[in-house]
Amino acid sequence: MEKRDHIETREEYRTKENEVQEWSAYQKLSDNVLFTSLDKILNLGRANSLWYLLFGTACCAIELMQTGGPRADLDRFGSVFRPTPRQCDLIIIAGTVTLKMASRIKILYDQMPEPKYVISMGSCANCGGLFDLGYSVLRGIDKVIPVDVYVPGCPPRPEALTEGLLVLQQKVKNEKFLVKEKKSI
Repeated sequence: MEKRDHIETREEYRTKENEVQEWSAYQKLSDNVLFTSLDKILNLGRANSLWYLLFGTACCAIELMQTGGPRADLDRFGSVFRPTPRQCDLIIIAGTVTLKMASRIKILYDQMPEPKYVISMGSCANCGGLFDLGYSVLRGIDKVIPVDVYVPGCPPRPEALTEGLLVLQQKVKNEKFLVKEKKSI
């Protein structure tokens, strides 16, 4: 029997051609199809569209405005400020909070739709800061509303607030949005 290295039979040729076509179809499919869970897609959209309530009470508000400006530009992360709490899912508490203002912050927080997040910006919002000895100063906004991310500093730079927003985005991406936790009674 004669040995044929370079000549293929029709069946061998068709088999190789089918393998090449299957591989080509797999490459096209892998370039255009993404397999993930619905939770991850929803969380990706939620994390990259955090709208924050523009709320500043003291000098940290200047840094908050600077962060929303063209140099730090929170818009590139999908964060846009909104003037009403009913359109926001994030409130950034920037600056000293007095006891009188704390009840108003609680009302604004309650008006926000679920899920809602809080960033405490600056030493005064975190723990009272320089003014914690004053009789009218709240010693941390976490005594009134739950805080998700603390940004330290007096006042914190725009880069620190941007880092706080990125930490919050990561937290949102890791949440279970569709699966509700069972509450024990």
